[in-house]
Amino acid sequence: MATNNSEIDDKKYIDQLLANGERVTLECKKARKDVPHSLWETYSAFANTDGGIILLGIDENLKEKDISKRFTVIGVEDAAKIRTDIWNTLNSCEKVSTSLLRDEDINTFSYDGKDVVVIHVPRATYEERPVYINNNLMRGTYRRRHEGDYHCPEPVIRMMLRDACDDGNDRMFLEHYTMDDIDIPTLEAYRNMFRVANLEHVWNGLDHKEFLKQLGGYTVDRASGEEGLTMAGLLMFGKGLPVRERFDNLRMDYIDKSNLVGDQRYSDRLTYDGTWENNLFNFLRLVLPRLTRDLPRPFKMSGIVREDDTPQKKAVREAFTNMIIHADMMIGSGLLRVEKYDDRFVLTNPGLLKLPLDQIYAGG
Repeated sequence: MATNNSEIDDKKYIDQLLANGERVTLECKKARKDVPHSLWETYSAFANTDGGIILLGIDENLKEKDISKRFTVIGVEDAAKIRTDIWNTLNSCEKVSTSLLRDEDINTFSYDGKDVVVIHVPRATYEERPVYINNNLMRGTYRRRHEGDYHCPEPVIRMMLRDACDDGNDRMFLEHYTMDDIDIPTLEAYRNMFRVANLEHVWNGLDHKEFLKQLGGYTVDRASGEEGLTMAGLLMFGKGLPVRERFDNLRMDYIDKSNLVGDQRYSDRLTYDGTWENNLFNFLRLVLPRLTRDLPRPFKMSGIVREDDTPQKKAVREAFTNMIIHADMMIGSGLLRVEKYDDRFVLTNPGLLKLPLDQIYAGG
């Protein structure tokens, strides 16, 4: 029997997928006659992690150590029926919370006369996550780890739910937190910067409370009539003790491991030591100059004034700001950490990535 080029390409594609075995983005299932129940666990896991490919019609011998011999292509008996069953399930709204697949995401490939159903599951956007099954958010949400599908812990599910809200939690009203919990010197330092950048702005004439209202740091709960700080107001400008009381899981830490001598562990450190009010604005204001002071400062004039704000400084400032903006402050073990080395900066924050890594590296 003659073999056409498309069948050769199909076989080559399947062989390439199987060459490295199951992994975080590949799952094989036997599925001779029907759609296996476990397919939907993998669908949820791929959608909530980095996406992936599911192959139906592949038998795996788990006892075989040699990856090249572990998989046998047995094919499915009725590929058209299996594809129809998958679409019916996706569109029924009873099995999965979100249908992510397009027509081109489910295909039938020919391998030595056998049919293999290939399903491309995309990574769900942060607005679509968590993707769960069986109408059970807490027990039906999965994540992919190595070559397995695992139940998502509740804290991770709650992180996904917070990420799905574009407005975030910044304006969340904090009961019993008032202007007494604001560190006035911190707020005044911010207002001075704001005034310099916006000389004619009408907010400059407001008192501290009204100014915070305009920023979203102070609010009135219309249902109860109570008023007080928002999450953003306390975290940005609060006194250290109230911040630590309300967000006892959150830590801010800066450590300089550059220019070390001998067995010196670090050359500079900023942590909770009672010498500064532990809020986000102070953390940024105290750490940013430490990060950028060793960056090159090429001579450049803007008119008769020297221009010191280099692209490198702007990049570090943006990275630092993004670290704070995109941190999940509600997570159980929150750590904002900035590390400086001779050849790099390492910025760490709590939470999940909203975008895929390749999209982040692509920029824009």
